[in-house]
Parts: sequence; C-alpha cells; structure tokens
Amino acid sequence: MADNTKKIIMRVSNVSIVINMLLSAVKLVAGFAANSGAIISDAIHSASDVFSTIIVMIGAGAAAKKADHDHPYGHERMECIAAVILSAVLFVTGLGIGFDGVKKIASARFETLAVPGALALGAAALSIVVKEAMFWYTRYYGKKVDSTALMADAWHHRSDALSSIGSFVGILGARLGFPVCDPIASVVICLFILKAAYDICKEALDKMVDKSCDDETEREMAEIIKLQDGVISLDLLMTRMFGSKIYVDVEISADGNISLIRAHAIAEQVHHAIERSFPKVKHCMVHVNPYIEKVNM
Repeated sequence: MADNTKKIIMRVSNVSIVINMLLSAVKLVAGFAANSGAIISDAIHSASDVFSTIIVMIGAGAAAKKADHDHPYGHERMECIAAVILSAVLFVTGLGIGFDGVKKIASARFETLAVPGALALGAAALSIVVKEAMFWYTRYYGKKVDSTALMADAWHHRSDALSSIGSFVGILGARLGFPVCDPIASVVICLFILKAAYDICKEALDKMVDKSCDDETEREMAEIIKLQDGVISLDLLMTRMFGSKIYVDVEISADGNISLIRAHAIAEQVHHAIERSFPKVKHCMVHVNPYIEKVNM
C-alpha cells in the first residue's frame, strides 16, 4: 500500500471518528431530553462505530508495511482481514436491529411504549443526513484508493443512516399513534444491513484467496501483450488479487533463434507495458517460450 493511500485512509478515518463522537453526543442529549429510547440506542450505536473505524486504521497501517524477509510479497491482505472483521460487526449489528424489531412485534404490547418528544424526531433526521453524507464521503475515497476496509466502513455509515431512518419512522409513527411502525422498519432495515455485510465479506475473501481479476481487465492485458514488438503469441495469462493489488503471470512465445539478450528485452518490454498500463499491478512476471516455425516436408 502506497504512503499516499495510507494517508487518505487515515484522514477519512479521523473525520469519521470526530463526526461519530459529535453525533452520538447530540443524539444522547436529545434522547434523554425527548424521552426516546430509540435515539439513545442510536447514540450508543454511533459511539460504537468509532471501534470499527479504529479497525480500518489498524488494517491500513498493517497493509502499508513494506515487504520484509518473512513477508516478501508485502502485507496488503491485512486490509482484507480488517474488512472481514468490519463485515462481521456489521452483520451482528443488523441481527441486533432485526431481533429487537421481531421481539417488539411478537410482544404486541405497543401501548406500553413511551411517546417520544419532537426533539427526538429532529435528532433522527440530523443523523440520517450526517450518516448518509459520511457514507458518500467514505465511499468516494474508498473507491479512489481501492480500499476494501474503507468501503466496509462506508457501508457501516450507511447502516447507521438506515438505523436512523428506522428510528425516525418509529418515532413519527409513535407520535401519530402507530408505535408498531418502529419494529417493522427495524426488520426491513436488518435485511439491507445483512446483505451489505455479505457483499463486503465476499469481496474481501475473494481478494484473500487469489481470485483472478475481472475478465475485461484480463482482455485488455492480453491485447497490450500481443502488441509488444517481438511477441509472436500469448501462451498463458494468469492474474490473482492480493489485497487491492494484482499479480500477473505471463507466458509468451518469441523467435527461438534470437539471442538470450533479445529474449530478455522482449520480456522486459511486456513487463513494463503491463505495470505502466495497470497501476494496480504490483508485479508482472514474464516467461519466454521459444517459437520455432514448423516447415512442411
């Protein structure tokens, strides 16, 4: 991981921590003042998100470490581990929201729920706006630096926005005389959060088990290799994801009668063309096979 990438992840993470702490304080005060258990729970949820952001920072720091004797290929996969942990936190969060909603629906004792004040409604609306903005902010930089952990944290912000929507609907419904709106919204939101957790975990695991990159990228690589001077044919092209980076293994055929120096130059040309054209490629290994034209007897 480049130093610039690490700096961006750390900056975005620091912003997330500050926003979450301020937002949780506002919601906590509003929750107690407006007698809203939903907003108080939402405030605790936002404060706990600081933990997930710290995981992102730890993962980014570990992934940025240079290659060493014991880890000659670097540490990029540490960021994927952070993303898996975040997806697990997100999954548990979703289950908790859904379980609480199902329990309230099953109890059918909605008349015992306190009617929250209007201040709680404003706090929920503020939380929706802030957390959705944080989702787009974090998502933008997550895509920019291709950070799985940062994308996971972005979806954590989105889960908070959805949770706050549930709180808003529940508070509004309670004030209008329909307290059942809150638990129903919670169950629906739970499903969205669980789907996001699954997608994040799947993407991170794919990058940890040497999954090849997408077909379009491989097709573009093949075209570039075939265009290099001295390459007669492309015999093999294999790619594998390593965290946010790509390793490429290539076998080409060149004239079997040329010198070793010339064959090496062709391989270097292919190597540089791939790494220059695809910034995500960490290393491209090129093997040259001798091509001897068959003569019909």
